Amino acid sequence: MKPTQVLMVCLGNICRSPTAQGIFEDRVRCLGLSQFILVDSAGTSGWHIGSPPDSRSCKAALRRGYDLSQQRGRQVSVQDFHDFDYVLAMDGQNLQALKALCPEGFAGHLGLFLEFSRKQTYLEVPDPYHGGSDGFELVLDLIEEAADGLLADILAKRPEVHAQAGPAI
Repeated sequence: MKPTQVLMVCLGNICRSPTAQGIFEDRVRCLGLSQFILVDSAGTSGWHIGSPPDSRSCKAALRRGYDLSQQRGRQVSVQDFHDFDYVLAMDGQNLQALKALCPEGFAGHLGLFLEFSRKQTYLEVPDPYHGGSDGFELVLDLIEEAADGLLADILAKRPEVHAQAGPAI
């Protein structure tokens, strides 16, 4: 069974997308689905290639039990559209950059991550980089909500994976 692959994308791959990767990986791992759903993150810019996530993102995530420390920044590439089933941008600016890079014939889902949020209070995950700690907490809140919706979407499309998750769903 080919795993479903999910790519989270923001500008620098040091705040929002690593947070989304860490939270979604945690959801997948807790359900015992790590072999069926793979998660990665990338940035549309190359500014932070090889860098760990922003320390403020790491601290905020760790307070909620998510460890981002092993992640390293990378830049999104055309190959990602061949490898990933979901390519999810944190905001409209990055979605536009992804659409410009997307090869013709991409059969996966390219869109905004918060499309999967059940609350739909925000359309985009705001960039917390230039703000205070409240911004990082908001990012966590929004991503946790959308992660649950994304997981439900994947499981609805992949009943064989849903069956592996058992009654915990």
